[in-house]
Amino acid sequence: MVNQTEATLQSKKNNLFLVLAGIFITNALLAEIVGVKIFSAEKTVGLSPAQIKLFGEFVLDFNLTAGVILWPVVFITTDIINEYFGKKGVKKISYLTAGLIAFSFVVIYIITILPPAVFWLDINNTDGSGGTFNIDFAFKKIFRQGLGIIIGSLTAFLIGQLLDVFIFQKLRKYTGSKMIWLRATGSTLVSQFVDSFVVLGIAFYIFGNWSLSQVAAVGVINYIYKFVVAIVLTPLIYFAHNIIDSYLGKEDANLMAEEATKESNSFF
Repeated sequence: MVNQTEATLQSKKNNLFLVLAGIFITNALLAEIVGVKIFSAEKTVGLSPAQIKLFGEFVLDFNLTAGVILWPVVFITTDIINEYFGKKGVKKISYLTAGLIAFSFVVIYIITILPPAVFWLDINNTDGSGGTFNIDFAFKKIFRQGLGIIIGSLTAFLIGQLLDVFIFQKLRKYTGSKMIWLRATGSTLVSQFVDSFVVLGIAFYIFGNWSLSQVAAVGVINYIYKFVVAIVLTPLIYFAHNIIDSYLGKEDANLMAEEATKESNSFF
């Protein structure tokens, strides 16, 4: 009877990690691919451009990469994996995801250099207004990203994940099973502060021609958005915890969380 109970719990753990991993990988990969589009957050909600002045020379609006629509899901999933599977679980899924993202970019690049079929160009040679349209050029323009952006994004992603799990587990040692909002939101706010500037610094300062003041200005705008989203989405953390606790059983869920904390002592 005991062995059967343990086997059932282990099966539930495996299923839970599989579902969380699927959500994590899917949203992270999609965020990287669609991130090439920049959209206006103000226009999306019917507001005028913010026109925020930063560092004297930059007037900025909330023009954000489309990836920010999906990254909050990744942040929430990270915190949930962190809670129940600890540093080991987060590292495992983070390294796997980074590898899959890198692989995807290689495959996309290879596909963009394949010579297009003539009939494909002919049937896609006009846009909605009747103007001339080069579908192959558009395909390359949309899916190709610069090497600096790829390296910056992957580096920031891994640093952010490691920092998130470290801060999360440190806070959990002080809060125990209480104050989920503090360790989840707190770890996200710190890790995404670093992430916001690392990706811009590598992509546009080291590999591009931005000044440090421009990196700082755009980084602040990005972080303001991430800060607000992290706060707004906090109730979803509690919702997810309630579902998982119900699925695993409150006692087993708490035991998993305690074991995860004990195994998560160092940064790496």
